[in-house]
Amino acid sequence: MSREGREQGAPPLPEALTVEVADSHTHVDMQADSMDETLAKAASVGVTTLVQVGCDVAGSRWAAEVAGEYERVHAAVALHPNEAPRVVLGDPDGWSRQGARPAGGEAALDEALDQIEALAALPQVLGVGETGLDHFRTGPEGMAAQEHSFRAHIELAKRHDKALVIHDREAHADVLRILREEGAPDRTVFHCFSGDAEMAETCARHGYFMSFAGNITFKNAQPLRDALKAAPRELLLVETDAPFLTPAPHRGRPNAPYLIPLTVRAMAKTREESTEELAKALAANTARAFGYPLGD
Repeated sequence: MSREGREQGAPPLPEALTVEVADSHTHVDMQADSMDETLAKAASVGVTTLVQVGCDVAGSRWAAEVAGEYERVHAAVALHPNEAPRVVLGDPDGWSRQGARPAGGEAALDEALDQIEALAALPQVLGVGETGLDHFRTGPEGMAAQEHSFRAHIELAKRHDKALVIHDREAHADVLRILREEGAPDRTVFHCFSGDAEMAETCARHGYFMSFAGNITFKNAQPLRDALKAAPRELLLVETDAPFLTPAPHRGRPNAPYLIPLTVRAMAKTREESTEELAKALAANTARAFGYPLGD
């Protein structure tokens, strides 16, 4: 997020949607507002359900706790792909907020995965993720740790019958390969979908859900918009990935679930569909993807 964006502060509330939808992927623990404030603002514009996503053990524990407290908040728990190498290498800096950590190695990663599995078994936890691969600025040792972690998360999601939430950055072929080798869970979500139309068609053939974020509004995102047009409506989700990927016209300012209407309207415009009909599909698809009753 740019310094200018921070100085401008939070964007204003957009026009409310007439159909209630869910933010399928957000990080309220990284946002300025409390959960109560976040939910109130979101509900005022028609965003009534959130999937709070953990990226390390501490964040996953918090996600499970708030999902246990709030009826319209569901949790997904995991080690983010960039967290796995830090655990293995014993790096206390960067993504993790756990403070002191073990000396590292695969034993430390397996210990962290055991903690994630304990959280995944909770009823309010509906997803395992975000997990996957991130090849951006990741060396061979880091890639090996990510793959080990990704395979473990896939097995965990299947064992507990939870949705698998995938982070895929510059790693499409390897993510698809590992899903093929391990066998994907019945419900698999590509969070912040970043592929092109061909990738969208591949995901559609496998029945993978594709969740689109505010970056579809960016000027340089035509391949992403082409993917959105190629994806079947019944496999579409919408998310913020807040506080990141704030949609236009507020790019660079802090994102939050209440900005979902901007992305939904941009999606509808790209697909040349009614905003209301697309919103109904997005709501139903998110409930189906994460396994909760529509209207929960």
